Amino acid sequence: MSNKYAQELIEFLDKSPSPFHVIANMEKELSENGFHPLCENEKWDLKQGEGYYVTRNSSSIIAFIIPKEGFNGFQIMASHSDSPALKIKTNPEIVTENSYVTLNVEKYGGLICSTWFDRPLSVAGRVMVRNNSKVEERLIDIDKDLLILPNLAIHMNRDVNDGYKYNAQKDMLPLLSMGGKDVKFKEIVAEYLGVTENEILSMDLQCYNREGGRIWGLNDEFVSSRRLDDLECAYSSLRGILAAGKSKNAAVHCVFDNEEVGSGTKQGAAGDFLKATLSRINAAMGNTEADLYRYISNSFMISADNAHALHPNYKEKADPTNSVIINKGIVVKHSANQKYTTDAVSQAVLETVCKKAEVPTQNFLNRSDILGGSTLGNISTSQVSLKTVDIGLAQLAMHSSYETAGTADVEYLIRTAETFFNSTINFSNNNFEVL
Repeated sequence: MSNKYAQELIEFLDKSPSPFHVIANMEKELSENGFHPLCENEKWDLKQGEGYYVTRNSSSIIAFIIPKEGFNGFQIMASHSDSPALKIKTNPEIVTENSYVTLNVEKYGGLICSTWFDRPLSVAGRVMVRNNSKVEERLIDIDKDLLILPNLAIHMNRDVNDGYKYNAQKDMLPLLSMGGKDVKFKEIVAEYLGVTENEILSMDLQCYNREGGRIWGLNDEFVSSRRLDDLECAYSSLRGILAAGKSKNAAVHCVFDNEEVGSGTKQGAAGDFLKATLSRINAAMGNTEADLYRYISNSFMISADNAHALHPNYKEKADPTNSVIINKGIVVKHSANQKYTTDAVSQAVLETVCKKAEVPTQNFLNRSDILGGSTLGNISTSQVSLKTVDIGLAQLAMHSSYETAGTADVEYLIRTAETFFNSTINFSNNNFEVL
C-alpha cells in the first residue's frame, strides 16, 4: 500500500496549527474544487448538482453537495477541528528578575502535559484588527521557533521519574525571551501582522508544537504528527466529499470546533450549526418542514474521531477481546453507557460501506473497569436525531503534543469516506440497502 495519502495528510497537518487554519485550508480546497461559499446571514440559492460550504466562527465548517436528481436524505460525516493545547491568556507576559519573559497560558482540553516540554513551540490562531471603520479577522502563524517550555533539572526534582503532578499555573509557562519588561507580546503579534499595537482589539491564540509530521518505522508503517486527533478524520472526510457526486442523497462534510472541551458552543456539535444548515438546505430546495423530518429519518451519520490503539507496553489497559491495532482498518467504537452512538443497525451500515470499499474493520470497547472518553456523535444527535455510528482510526499517545498512527489506515479511511459519499443509503425502519 502506498504512503501517498499519509504524506498528503502530513502536508495538511503541517499548515493547520489551529482550528482557524484548518477551516481556512478546507475552504481553499473546496473552492478550488468548485464548491460555492455561503454566508449564514445571507439568503441561500441552491442548485441541484452543485457543492457548497458554510463556516461558523471560522473554526467550524459544513460542506455539502445537492444531488443531481432525487433527494431523499443526508449522508453526513462529522469530525472536529480542535485539539488539546495551551491557550494564551490576555496580558500574558510574566517577567522574572527583569530578565526572563514567560507567557501566561491555560490548558485547553485534556492534554498530556509532559509532552509539551523541551521542544520548540510557536503561536497560531486569529486576531481581530481595526482597519479604519471596519474590524477584520486575521489569521496568524508565527512561523518561528518562538517558545520552549523547559523542564526543571532532575537535580532539583529527584522524584520526577517517580511521577509528577503538573501545576498548570506554575509548571506550564513557556519561555519567550530574556528581554525583561521591554517585551510586549501584543507588540510581537502586531509586528508580525504588519499593524500597530493599537489596531489589535482581541486575540484567540494558542501554542503549538513546531515538530513537523513524519513517516517512520522499519517499513514506513507509522505516521506521527501534532493534532492527528482529530484532523486525520477531518482530512479524510474532506478528501471523501471532494470525490463525491454520485449519491442520490445529499453528501455532508461537517467539522466542528470545541469537541475537546465538551462541544457546548455555537460552533460545537451541541450548537445548532448542523440543524440550521440541514433546515436551510431543505427550505432552499422548496421542501416543507415535514419533508425535512422525513429526510432525516432516511439519513445516516458517521461520527469520526480517532480511537485508542493497543499499546505494546501497556497491553493490560486494553479490553481483552476488543483491542485494536494500528493499520488494521476502521475502528468501530462501542459503549454500553452510550458515550458512543454505535448500535447493531448503524454498525451494519458501516460494515456494508466498508465491505463495498474493500476496507477492513475492527471493534473497540474500553475495559469494563476503565472509564473511556466520549466524542461528538451523541452530542450532535441531541440537535438532529440521526442513525449514527462512531468510528475512528487506531492511534497511540492520544492528546500528546505529538501523536502516532498508521500510514495504511489513512488510505482506509479516505476510501471509506469516498465510498460513503458516493453511495445511496435507503432505510425502511431499521432495514436498509446501500447502493
